[in-house]
Amino acid sequence: MNDPVALIINPPHEREIFANRTLNMRAIEAIGYDMDYTLINYDVTRWQQTMYEYLKRRVFKLGWPVEDLDYDPEMAIRGLVLDKKLGNFVKPNRFGYIKRACHGTNPLDFKAVRSVYSRIIVDIRQDRWLLLTTLFDLPLACMYAQLVDILDRYGLLKVMGYADLIEQMMSVLDAAYAEGMMRNEILKDPASYVVEDTETPLALLDQKHAGKKLILITDSEWEFVGKIMPYAFDPYLPADMTWRNLFDLVIVSAGKPNFFLQKQPAFELATEEGLLKRLVGALKPGSIYIGGHAGLVEEAFGLQGGQIMYVGDHLESDVHTTKSMLRWRTGLVLRELETEFGCLQAFCDQQVELSKMMSQKAELDRQQAQLKLQVQREKQKYGPNPGVPIAALHQRIDEIHQQISSLDAQIGPLAREAGMLFNPRWGLLTRAGYDKSYLTRILEGYADIYMTRVSNFLYQTPFAYLRSTRSSLPHDGGIFGGPHETETAN
Repeated sequence: MNDPVALIINPPHEREIFANRTLNMRAIEAIGYDMDYTLINYDVTRWQQTMYEYLKRRVFKLGWPVEDLDYDPEMAIRGLVLDKKLGNFVKPNRFGYIKRACHGTNPLDFKAVRSVYSRIIVDIRQDRWLLLTTLFDLPLACMYAQLVDILDRYGLLKVMGYADLIEQMMSVLDAAYAEGMMRNEILKDPASYVVEDTETPLALLDQKHAGKKLILITDSEWEFVGKIMPYAFDPYLPADMTWRNLFDLVIVSAGKPNFFLQKQPAFELATEEGLLKRLVGALKPGSIYIGGHAGLVEEAFGLQGGQIMYVGDHLESDVHTTKSMLRWRTGLVLRELETEFGCLQAFCDQQVELSKMMSQKAELDRQQAQLKLQVQREKQKYGPNPGVPIAALHQRIDEIHQQISSLDAQIGPLAREAGMLFNPRWGLLTRAGYDKSYLTRILEGYADIYMTRVSNFLYQTPFAYLRSTRSSLPHDGGIFGGPHETETAN
């Protein structure tokens, strides 16, 4: 193979990196990574089933009748919002208007949603709302929905309402993490939980040899990190290298989002067994630390703001806080997008037909509205004379009405099918009806780039210039060209 062009790989759509804001990778001096569901992917179905069963055992001990419950992986998706006041999961659009809702496990129809939420806008800064931000939230959401049904029918011991129910369940979940339940399950049989990935270590090697400082910043404890990272990374690194050599700095038990919000004490791992010593001075590259804060990272490498990028899977802790407080560049990993892209691709032909019929309907609606206005003017004797008998106007309006009815009969089934893509209850992750979803709004606001896997960096190298696409606006229709986003390093 003598042609260099043959080495250039064009990735499939699901393996691209998508830019909300233009990002020059050459201007990034250091890249921080989360670990779980970012550098390491897990078998989602198995992990969620295991977590659900653990929660079920814990709440059974509270005397709650959960023995007949089973995990439903379609019950919830990331980006839903829990209405703690009413016990509903809702899916808002980017403006916070609720498009779909379920009370417990029971979907609310259009009239019920409009009746309950027509004057309510979701704002997750209010205590009433709880955003599902990661894949870790979904087993809890499923059980909560099922328990709402039980609470409505029979009541639950010592539960004072929907808000109290989620508070008690969050306490159970916190206890699960404190006990290291999932950590122990994974370490007992990592092959059953960790998805093999030969590409992510290579992508990070590319970045390291391009001069980037690599930093691991995770909430997981050293006892877990020190065992799972060698399992997931070492077999795919050069023979003389381990995962420890790959990272310039490792921070465990980071306590995000407070790691990015406030100064916290840092401890250096003095021995592999976990002996700690209090940090004195600056962080030393090559060492492992417990806790600390983002300012120490900036100080260690003499970098700040847009010179550092952090990549994680948590909308709030990894992306929102990092961008809004530190102005680091940010990347979000949305593993589920691969499935969503597959659904959209499979529906592509139907979508073309659906869009065509919707355009036809829009044009007929426009014509019908104008003809109705002419009838009104004729009846009320004002405006210019159209020179067309009113009977002819009525006849054409009736013809258009029939055409619209015929189109509706064809559009309905396709529209319902489109609304069930990705998840039959909630539809697409990134859309709420025809509009963008609330999750997408946060994604656009705080993630400079997003991707389905960290290994997508293989195709967009450390030397890439990631350009955002031109944003579309309602008035863009029929206008071509125009200004594009100014290209800057920030």
